[in-house]
Order: sequence, then structure tokens, then C-alpha cells
Amino acid sequence: MLSLDFLDDVRRMNKRQLYYQVLNFGMIVSSALMIWKGLMVITGSESPIVVVLSGSMEPAFHRGDLLFLTNRVEDPIRVGEIVVFRIEGREIPIVHRVLKIHEKQNGHIKFLTKGDNNAVDDRGLYKQGQHWLEKKDVVGRARGFYQENRSVKDRNYSFLTLGL
Repeated sequence: MLSLDFLDDVRRMNKRQLYYQVLNFGMIVSSALMIWKGLMVITGSESPIVVVLSGSMEPAFHRGDLLFLTNRVEDPIRVGEIVVFRIEGREIPIVHRVLKIHEKQNGHIKFLTKGDNNAVDDRGLYKQGQHWLEKKDVVGRARGFYQENRSVKDRNYSFLTLGL
């Protein structure tokens, strides 16, 4: 049993070894958090890397693909761009493509999204009475992706593409 072996190893350690192991673990966790926070600042996105969770964007993206996001305020949202957005009342963000843009005379932009593999637009996903998304709903915009383990004639490959 793995858990009993682990406990036996911990019992055999002297206090100095145990403190060292705990300190190493803490350093690894804090380093990962610092890297994540740094990416958040650099990209302007609350979630600079997301995993595609559904097949709604196939064939462009499949479940398990990683998307690298930015969310710079000065960049305008364009038709055809892939955005990750959050809907009020739902915890998990959605990855879909911008289908239409509606710009008011005052410069305020609203937009409609749709999954590439979906038959209809996303109005059915938005909260009751909402017909368009706004910039405040966007978590980020895809700027690159990573796909792994796609079979092409029985050959696996991985690739990274940046600058969509």
C-alpha cells in the first residue's frame, strides 16, 4: 500500500529532513503561484491558460487542447476571433468564436458568439434576456494553442501554435 509506505518513510525522517521536505514542497507551490500571477499581469487575463472542455469548437479545437489567452483592453474584438467568456450564474467559462459585432454610436461594443460545431448561436447559453455579450464578460482571447496526441495515420504528434 502506497499510503502506509509513505507514512513509514515520514516516521523514519528526523525533524530536519521533514522540515526540509515541507520547505521544498512550499517552494514549489509558491513558485507555481508566482508564475501564474505573473502570467496574469503580462496577459491581462484572469486565466491566461485554459483547457477546452467540450467538442463545441471542433474541428479547430478538441477536448483537452490548451489555449493561451490575452485580454488587453486596447485590442478591439473582431468577428472570427476566438474568445473565452463567462456567463453570469455559470462557473466554467466557454470557448467560442465571435459571430457578429454590434457597435453603438457611442463606441460601446456588444457581440454574439457561436461554437464552430454548434448549429445555432449562443443566445440560448446566455442568461435570461441577454442577447449579446459585452467586453466585461470576456476572460480572454485566444492567441495560441497547444494540441497533443492527435492521430494522423497512426502517428501521434504534439504542436504549439502562437499568434492566432
